[in-house]
Amino acid sequence: MSTQILGALSLRPLDPLSDAEQLHSWVTHPKAAYWMMQGARLQDVEREYMRIAVHEHHDAFIGLHDGEPAFLMERYDPRYVELVGLYEPEPGDVGMHFLVAPTDTPVHGFTRAVITAVMESLFADPRTRRVVVEPDVTNTAVHALNEAVGFVPVREIQKPEKRALLSFCTREQFLASRGVAI
Repeated sequence: MSTQILGALSLRPLDPLSDAEQLHSWVTHPKAAYWMMQGARLQDVEREYMRIAVHEHHDAFIGLHDGEPAFLMERYDPRYVELVGLYEPEPGDVGMHFLVAPTDTPVHGFTRAVITAVMESLFADPRTRRVVVEPDVTNTAVHALNEAVGFVPVREIQKPEKRALLSFCTREQFLASRGVAI
């Protein structure tokens, strides 16, 4: 997928059973508060990712850094998942969530490298015209990351679990954020 100064980043499909223990440690960590699974038990994580695995319009991937699990990425069709009735989807819209694994030894620029690699993977599909995200309105760190890769906030929306900032990034906006002439 992507090789940078920070190492090689790639994605593989998530296995809900064999990856559950690793995921559980990530999504229940205090740094993952916006993932909203703080009180989840291992079985809850297994169940949630089994649900995603069989869902026709939702996928989950483990992101690897030099071959080791380092982040989680979810891709979904916003016509059927997460944003149903909250905005008017366009052909080629793809929804995305990502979570970088908590670490005691953070590497400067790693999270930005991860979101860039995630966006590259989504836009590798020629059918993807625009990526849609809906982070919590109070998650200013992810808003800055989103802006850095080309996302433009559109408006706040009320989801059942949170007040969210609906934002879009077209292929052209992503490429422009990377300094690629279109």
